[in-house]
Amino acid sequence: MLIALNKPFNVLCQFTREGDKRTLAEFVQQKNVYPAGRLDYDSEGLLLLTDDGGLAHRLTDPRHKQPKTYLVQVDGAATDEAVQALRRGVVLNDGPTQPAGAEHAVEPDWLWPRDPPVRFRKAIPTSWLSITLREGRNRQVRRMTAAVGFPTLRLIRVSVGGYALDGLPPGETRVLAP
Repeated sequence: MLIALNKPFNVLCQFTREGDKRTLAEFVQQKNVYPAGRLDYDSEGLLLLTDDGGLAHRLTDPRHKQPKTYLVQVDGAATDEAVQALRRGVVLNDGPTQPAGAEHAVEPDWLWPRDPPVRFRKAIPTSWLSITLREGRNRQVRRMTAAVGFPTLRLIRVSVGGYALDGLPPGETRVLAP
């Protein structure tokens, strides 16, 4: 079984409760499925869950290089130079990243409001990027955008490999064909 979840903001990527934080148990009714990969507590978007260990391995093991695409709202008007740096790969404290697919994007018209909303500062604009990775380090997109001078404000994973959100509302699930 393979399930797509549009993970809401501020939800732990686990089923076991930890304090008063929301978990996947609130949204996923199917039993014996587990996340194929992770999505940070403060990130949103596509999370795949499965009961098939082999499939989970193919989706998450870096050797299979499944592309993961994110829409990223950053603080400031992202420059062409910053996008080029992301494309080349940037040096983080744990070493250089692989080159990323990166391009300027526009805020999509299908985007849901975030609760709580991203902070608004009248004097500082925000902009959107589309970033595709084939590796998956801890908080990698956030660290990469910060390294090029544009900290992440909102991070939404829109696809993993051949699977995409495709209009799935936040907190909802859809059974997929593996």
